[in-house]
Amino acid sequence: MSIIKVEDIAHVRFTAPDLGEMRNFLDEFGLRHVTDDGALYMRGCGTAPFVHATTEGEPDFVGLGFRAASKADLKAIAEAEGTSIETLDAPGGGSVVRLTDPDGRAVEIVAGQEEVAPIPVEERPPFNSIEGGTRRRSEAVRLKTGPSHVVRLGHCMLNAGDLAATIAWYQEKLGFLVSDEVELEPGLPIGYFMRCDRGDTPTDHHTLAIVQGADGPGFNHAAFEVASLDDLMLGHTHLKKAERQQEWGVGRHILGSQIFDYWRDPWGHTLEHWTDGDLFTASDPAGKAGIDQMAGVQWGPDLPPTMV
Repeated sequence: MSIIKVEDIAHVRFTAPDLGEMRNFLDEFGLRHVTDDGALYMRGCGTAPFVHATTEGEPDFVGLGFRAASKADLKAIAEAEGTSIETLDAPGGGSVVRLTDPDGRAVEIVAGQEEVAPIPVEERPPFNSIEGGTRRRSEAVRLKTGPSHVVRLGHCMLNAGDLAATIAWYQEKLGFLVSDEVELEPGLPIGYFMRCDRGDTPTDHHTLAIVQGADGPGFNHAAFEVASLDDLMLGHTHLKKAERQQEWGVGRHILGSQIFDYWRDPWGHTLEHWTDGDLFTASDPAGKAGIDQMAGVQWGPDLPPTMV
């Protein structure tokens, strides 16, 4: 039994030497500016008050946050870990319990944040296909150019120093379930894709993925869900025209099934656009996969050496 069961990922935190340049990139990536009072906070088109935060400093990934169901859960985790509940000084307010995972990353458990009004995303005309039918009639597709519409933060992948210890920490404290265990060879796990335990409520195939880091602990990538495949491709074109650094894509993953497109921020941290991912409930069994499935694609370019 875990101490609590978090409901979703809430945000990721970075440091960067130039907050203006970070905002320029995130604007082009499809996030929306909230404030830069004390830190640069960016949101998506959904109801979360922020999903990406940057404070000034040397380029680094600082940590990540998860959303708890209630303040009662914050009390439970604070008592179990011998720490306190603090006021979250960030857009949306609320409360936070601050922890440190086995690799030294900051982990913030938040509850009671005030949601914001969603930003409307332009409706796409129906998609005509042999399989789905011809629902669009007497209407042409005409899409507006510009950045993708990032709706929400979907997951984060981390590199671990001690894979077993890090996996156990997130399972025992935050209630994560294994969706897929990735083995380098039978009996030798090299990574785990994990989802939140929300009972019968379907949740993303992975909210957290952790792999054994070849060079020890570190940040792998953070992934943001966009409005649609058209929206992902419009964002791809927009970032290409802005001469941003693409990392990998466009393709469809095997584990999680997402259509993906990876980009690097100005300091080399990888952010992903994705759409059309798998959903599972707590009763769905864990799977086992090989390294070829973790790194492979159903269609699209092969994994680049820079992401190995």
